[in-house]
Amino acid sequence: MSATLDSARTRGALRTTARVSLDTLLVLAMAAVTLWLLGRMWSVVWPLVLGLLLTTLTWPAARFLRRRGWPPALAASVVTVGFLLVAAGIVALIAVPMASQTDQLTDGVAEGVQRLRDWAAGPPLNIGDDQVDKAVDSAMARAQDGLGATLTTVATGVSSVVNGLVTAVLAVFLMFFFLKDGPRFLPWLTRQLPGRLATDVPVVARRGWQTLGAFVRSQALVGLLDAVFIGLGLWIMDVPLVLPLAVLTFVSAFVPIVGALFAGFVAVLIALVSGGVTDALIVLAIIVVVQQLEGNVFQPIIQSRGLGLHAAVVLLVVTLGGNLAGVVGSLLAVPAAALIAVVWGYVRDQLTEPPGEPAPVEP
Repeated sequence: MSATLDSARTRGALRTTARVSLDTLLVLAMAAVTLWLLGRMWSVVWPLVLGLLLTTLTWPAARFLRRRGWPPALAASVVTVGFLLVAAGIVALIAVPMASQTDQLTDGVAEGVQRLRDWAAGPPLNIGDDQVDKAVDSAMARAQDGLGATLTTVATGVSSVVNGLVTAVLAVFLMFFFLKDGPRFLPWLTRQLPGRLATDVPVVARRGWQTLGAFVRSQALVGLLDAVFIGLGLWIMDVPLVLPLAVLTFVSAFVPIVGALFAGFVAVLIALVSGGVTDALIVLAIIVVVQQLEGNVFQPIIQSRGLGLHAAVVLLVVTLGGNLAGVVGSLLAVPAAALIAVVWGYVRDQLTEPPGEPAPVEP
């Protein structure tokens, strides 16, 4: 005789499933509303996030000075000025050598273009000068036809640069105030929150701060590995401007995807104008190999150890963040996932039954 389903248990299972589904929908709706509010306030949220990341990078120096008896305002001022000087020094280290060799690079670009024309004129392409001239004329005509779109694109780019400068200035000012008054935040927050929240929220905030620091340190280590290996390859290939290119690689590592593409493009271009197509292809191969090792081996392992996330989780959240919000999403995906893991870990610890204590019986 075949067994039949128990009607009472079936109704109970369906009721539990419906309740869990409703709770899940409410949580997802709350998350969607939170993300929408963050999007509406992004002009304020983005400088705040950058300020926090810069603070995690510079806080060890400020903490060292404060422990030596320096006043908070003086320590924050010195660290902020030092940070700006280091940033200016990095820009000078990259820009000055390139500016000093502008003539050499310009001549190399012209020579590279001529080499490409000579190569295209031979077999198997056999493209003559008249065909090249026609192509140039056609390109010029299209450029003139699309002048309006070009001006719009330029205006958008100028607006983006201005917004970026405003964001950077706000982030530096916020970094100064965080360095100066940061230790007062948790006591103030404890006084503002009622009941259990006065204990839970400061603990989660402290753990989140430690997680952000681990993220910045791991990203700096990944950038250092990229700079060392790519710089070593450029030095072996006798490419000029090795040190500026290595510094550019390190700095661009803090901007996922686009930073690596930009640094690699600059290195390949300089290799092309200094050594020809063969050197450029070899440099491109070196950069691709190093970037693949960094993206698939170094970064997941280093960040998974520092942030408590599995390497596969790091790869998945970076991909998801890039698909949802582009470069900014890729930059913030890993720290956001790590902060979510911190909150979930604390909630799980609070909901876990202490050992030896019997579970409460529901009425």
